[in-house]
Amino acid sequence: MATTTKTNKKSVKKTTKTTSKQVKVKKKTPTVAVKTEAVVEKEIKPIEVEKVVVQEQPKKPFVNKEIVEQVKKDVKKQMNIPNLLTLFRIWAIPGIVLTFFFPTAFWAWLGVVLFALAGISDYLDGYLARHWNQLSRFGRVLDPIADKLLVGAMLLMLAYTARLGDWGIIPAVVILCREILVSGLREFLAEIKVGCPVTRLAKWKTACQMIALPMLMVAEPNFSGMYASAFYTLGQIALWGAAILTVMTGYDYWKSGRKYMDE
Repeated sequence: MATTTKTNKKSVKKTTKTTSKQVKVKKKTPTVAVKTEAVVEKEIKPIEVEKVVVQEQPKKPFVNKEIVEQVKKDVKKQMNIPNLLTLFRIWAIPGIVLTFFFPTAFWAWLGVVLFALAGISDYLDGYLARHWNQLSRFGRVLDPIADKLLVGAMLLMLAYTARLGDWGIIPAVVILCREILVSGLREFLAEIKVGCPVTRLAKWKTACQMIALPMLMVAEPNFSGMYASAFYTLGQIALWGAAILTVMTGYDYWKSGRKYMDE
């Protein structure tokens, strides 16, 4: 019996020890779980990064003062009297066109005066540029353009007001087609850096146009009275002469530019 009581005491002690251990483990487990949750929260917690706002400074444009000064000098050099006369020829076109919409003698002769001033400026700009040694690329390019604009505008307005007559439309079409042809040829030659100077025959053609157009502008009895028929006849002769010279000069320009097209 004594042995059994001892074994029972030992078993009780062991069970108490095991239960105490289990209790201790149970007491420890919640603390461990709390620790792991805190660690996880710290790991998951987003890191706050300080936002640094950088203000972009406006970029200053790069301006080369030397280039600006050179451009100003070039503009001043180009805006000489010959080039201003060329520009006047272009500025006069709207004023001359406006006179066609008022069928009175005053407006018709005012258009003739403006056209005459434009024709004089065509002669003066080239003469003064050579005499004063003020030749420029601006003038060489703009001078033939101004002539074509003036002549083309006048031919269209004369056709619009039926002052060209039945047969006068033919030389007008020839002149306009030639001007377009020569303009395209000049552009092509400019790309390959080949000049296309104005010939003496072309100057005579321009002179015939400058005579024919103002006469046809006033070739009506309401504008010039008994001289209307004379103005009309002389205007038609000069216009046909300009058309013939137009064909000749156009062929010369085409022949001189053709060799560059075959290269």
